[in-house]
Amino acid sequence: MNVQNTWNAAKKVFLTLGLVGIILTNALFSLPAEANSDSLTQPAIEEPILIAYYDPDIVSIAVEAGRFNTLTTALKAAGLVEVLQGEGPFTVFAPTDEAFAALPPGLVEDLLRPENKDDLIKILTYHVVPGKVMSYYLEPGKVKTVEGDDIYVRGSYPDVKVNNANVIIPDIPASNGVIHVIDSVILPPF
Repeated sequence: MNVQNTWNAAKKVFLTLGLVGIILTNALFSLPAEANSDSLTQPAIEEPILIAYYDPDIVSIAVEAGRFNTLTTALKAAGLVEVLQGEGPFTVFAPTDEAFAALPPGLVEDLLRPENKDDLIKILTYHVVPGKVMSYYLEPGKVKTVEGDDIYVRGSYPDVKVNNANVIIPDIPASNGVIHVIDSVILPPF
């Protein structure tokens, strides 16, 4: 047996042991706290779940984060949830709940009314750029949005602004793009 065959056999053993370790780790962490030694002989789960490889889409991340409740409510009212769960890729500048709360009183409630759906879609799609653009690739200048108008990028990584909004958390990866959290809602020209 030559050195190359020995090395290939060793790699297979290490890969197999690594996979077994991941499966066992998932099984052990899924056991109930009151598990006893008898339960260790029975599988705790029917098939292995590798949570570390879960790659959520943009909307799922926004929902799970808990600080984009107004944004996700607006996406539902505008009928854009399925779009932002689609293949993409998209770059979303996502205003926080605090950013929406800073808008004039009653504006969000008015936008969520069915008769204002077109205006809501215009505002939300103004926060979306086609493609996956990480913050370190954003350069000062105009960037075309899905809505059709331009947003203006100022500064450079790590101090990026979009129109007058600061990017406060950049580069949250999603399966269908990237999210940049911003501290204010940006409004398109009406």
